[in-house]
Amino acid sequence: MSAKHMKTDPDLLKALRAVEAMPDDQIVTDDEAPEIHDWSHAERGRFYRPRKIQKTVRFDADVVAFFEKGGPGYQTRMNNALREIMNRALRSVPSKTDSKSERPPRRGKSVHV
Repeated sequence: MSAKHMKTDPDLLKALRAVEAMPDDQIVTDDEAPEIHDWSHAERGRFYRPRKIQKTVRFDADVVAFFEKGGPGYQTRMNNALREIMNRALRSVPSKTDSKSERPPRRGKSVHV
């Protein structure tokens, strides 16, 4: 297993070295010195990845061939295309208070998005 080396902030490294040089009785370890986290540059959802499931589905051969022509990653591109269609459909769905009660399409009927 290879070691992964991460760059440490120079200021943090300097502070860690200063604490390392201090005698134990001078290091504050109680609740008066809580750990401080700087979240000013945090990005919401940056590392979020939807949970994947394995499912057997059937696609038309020409559809699969189209995506496979793009090379490796064709399944990811298919997923992205389906996600785009899903998101577009979700944005266009009126809220329950805005529309009359609509029946869902019957099974076997095509739904155009």
